[in-house]
Amino acid sequence: MDDELWALIEPLLPPWPERSPGPRPVSDRLCLQGIPFVLCNDVAWQLLPLERGFGSGHTCWRRLDRWQKAGAFDRLHRVMLAELNAAGELDWSRACVDGSHIRTKKGAPTPFRRRSTGGRQAVSTI
Repeated sequence: MDDELWALIEPLLPPWPERSPGPRPVSDRLCLQGIPFVLCNDVAWQLLPLERGFGSGHTCWRRLDRWQKAGAFDRLHRVMLAELNAAGELDWSRACVDGSHIRTKKGAPTPFRRRSTGGRQAVSTI
């Protein structure tokens, strides 16, 4: 990851908790490089090679979880889209709207009672 990209990403990540036990063993920058390595190479977290210098897979996974819960990736996505749009690098004619992540309204009242489509008990013949 080059310095320019890291300068854009670093302020979006939540600060390290002050009350965490012990020193931070692996930098956020290295963990952020380890996460795509695992995801792009289809490697299990526990099999992340330590010799790559990203830290353990468990460390990268915990950092990913913490950043996701803090909303860092949503902020990063918005910033990257704004940067790419400002540079004229986005082709909006190829954009697609996906409603699969939109919560639908459940249990909305209906204006009239609908006929049930559920099964009924059989009439007794006794």
